[in-house]
Amino acid sequence: MTMFISIILILTSILAFLLALIVLTAGARLVERVSFAIFAISMAVWSSGIGIFLLTTNTFVAMWAATEYYTSAVALLYGLISFSYIFVQDKKISIRRLTSFLAIVSLPIALMLYIVISPDGLIQGVNLVNSHSVVLRQDSYLWFTLLYILGGVLVLTILLRAPLHHVSAEKKIQRTAIRWIIGIGLPAAAFFNLILPLFSNYSFVVIGPLFVLPAVIVFFYVIMKHSLFDVRLAFVRTLAYASLIATLAAIYFALAYLVSGFVLGHATAPGQTIVNITLALVLVLIFQPLKRFFDRVTNAIFYHATYNASEFYARLAGKLSTITDLGELLRYSASAIQTTLKANFGAFYIYRNDLQPVFISTDNEQIVFPRDDMEALGRYILNHHHKEIVVTSILADEERTLSLRRLLISHRIAVTLPLFQDDEIIGYFFLGDHLSSQYTLSDIKALETIADELTIAIKNALSVQTVRDLNATLQQRIDNATKELRRTNEQLVRLDEVKDEFMSMASHQLRTPLTTIKGYISMVIEGDAGAITPAQKHLLSEAFASSERMVHLIADFLNVSRLQTGKFMIEKIPTNLAKVVAQEIEELKPNAAARGIKFVYKQPKAFPMLYLDDTKIRQVIMNFADNAMYYSDTDSTVTITLKTTRSDVIFTVEDEGIGVPKAQQDELFQKFFRASNARTKRPDGTGVGLFLAKKVIDGHGGSIIFQSTEGKGSTFGFRLPLKKLKVDEV
Repeated sequence: MTMFISIILILTSILAFLLALIVLTAGARLVERVSFAIFAISMAVWSSGIGIFLLTTNTFVAMWAATEYYTSAVALLYGLISFSYIFVQDKKISIRRLTSFLAIVSLPIALMLYIVISPDGLIQGVNLVNSHSVVLRQDSYLWFTLLYILGGVLVLTILLRAPLHHVSAEKKIQRTAIRWIIGIGLPAAAFFNLILPLFSNYSFVVIGPLFVLPAVIVFFYVIMKHSLFDVRLAFVRTLAYASLIATLAAIYFALAYLVSGFVLGHATAPGQTIVNITLALVLVLIFQPLKRFFDRVTNAIFYHATYNASEFYARLAGKLSTITDLGELLRYSASAIQTTLKANFGAFYIYRNDLQPVFISTDNEQIVFPRDDMEALGRYILNHHHKEIVVTSILADEERTLSLRRLLISHRIAVTLPLFQDDEIIGYFFLGDHLSSQYTLSDIKALETIADELTIAIKNALSVQTVRDLNATLQQRIDNATKELRRTNEQLVRLDEVKDEFMSMASHQLRTPLTTIKGYISMVIEGDAGAITPAQKHLLSEAFASSERMVHLIADFLNVSRLQTGKFMIEKIPTNLAKVVAQEIEELKPNAAARGIKFVYKQPKAFPMLYLDDTKIRQVIMNFADNAMYYSDTDSTVTITLKTTRSDVIFTVEDEGIGVPKAQQDELFQKFFRASNARTKRPDGTGVGLFLAKKVIDGHGGSIIFQSTEGKGSTFGFRLPLKKLKVDEV
């Protein structure tokens, strides 16, 4: 039974040590992880110490094991208190505050360690009673140890009694689980291993440590299930290692038992077997660290120039896959290879189609490689060496290689790596002399291994460089074209300004004589210069109408010019719009009657006065009515409507003319635009009337009304805001 319990304790120790190892190698929160690891390792040492003590019959080993489990019990409580304190603070603890707390807690810890370890302290010795080890202790110190344990339990209780309502649900589960572990495990261990021995009862001393196993299992559960630490990756890594150690221990135990029992003829004592297993596991654990240490020492003495080829390939390949700039790629690669292979310089010579070759070297003294020398090197490699690396020192002393050897020596080149794409040389990589000795076969092998990676990376960089050069050329052409377009546009803007100035000047100059001509014709028609015949009156009326149209046309051009120069203004005055419409229609009626067109307009009897630009509104009305007259067929009617609604003033001119093609209606109010059928019907039109009409109506805050069906007629008009333009009655 004792042997079974001891094995359980040893396995529990291994499990606790594994738990400490997993937590130490997991994620962040180093302070919290270290404090927990102290607790777990102390638990492992305490459990293994009691297990060994129960099995051994050797008084020296028993004395060592007793000291171990009493010392580890002190450290266990220290680790648990420090971990609980940090855990309760939930990452908000400062280093200064933590240091102060641990310093205070360390005082009783140090005192307890002194009591346990000192020659006149707690443990006085070990005696064998009925083949079992019994510890000789000073009871006064045992009472002190009990007080220390109870004080630690009190501190832990205070720490873990912190309120839970400000922490997350996950934290509550973690803290509750830790409370159960401490609340059950520590009192049980103290009762069976300290209180009962005070009354000379050692019969149940093995029970206390058995509570360690469920504690470790619960901790494992909390860590894995409720994320006490981020240990998933570390757990996966450590599980295989721990399984290996446990398997080795089991094999060792079985072999030791078989050899001692059946080969040597006497069975080894279980306690001695456990000690041997423990020592073997310690050797297994320290084997790899010791091996790495001596590998570093021997390499530093005998192979200080060596390098890890796999790491070199991985590092270089990682960089080659991310660098696209040719210069940066060559500089990095030359420096990395030169440093790794301990060369005094590294250099690249790369061809670029018809451009100048690229040469980059790590040597501070710029080396010049003449093109003729590179061509001679290329011919030799293609004819004799093909894709092999050329090592200058091992070139044969033959006439065909003598000149090449001299060429390479003259440039201080020790190794030449030709870079091939298919069967074409795209460049070379050169290494100077080795800094300490000679290049080895592993160095040459390393160059051969990276040759293809270098070639691919360089070709990719060359392609990227070609695209960049092309983009730069295209950008230069675009910039030049943009500058030319900008200059042309500036010239057009200047010409447009000159045109506007000319239109303004010409319109002003033409308006005066036209007004005079119009006035004289009117006087002759009215008989001021004497009686005229009906035929003469008809001709003069036609001349008067033409001069009238010319006056309106000049006014339109003046307004277009003012729009271009920013001088187009809406000057509103109180206006009787109904009277204005009547006057404009009345002026057009004679010309309309001559064309067989009938104007129908019923002037509203009562119409509100509006703030309008009288002159410009007249132009709009005249333009709509004049277009209706000219684009209508003989014997058709033009209906003019003026009315008010609750919110708007609405004016429309509806004709039965040619209409506007549907595909061209969206462009109708643009400057100088005329529909195709309008150009046929009236070739002398300008295309500025509707454009100006829209500008005038927009200037009054209104909107254009337009509807048209090709071949059936059109409706043009405007809608003005009544409340905004109405003149208040006094």
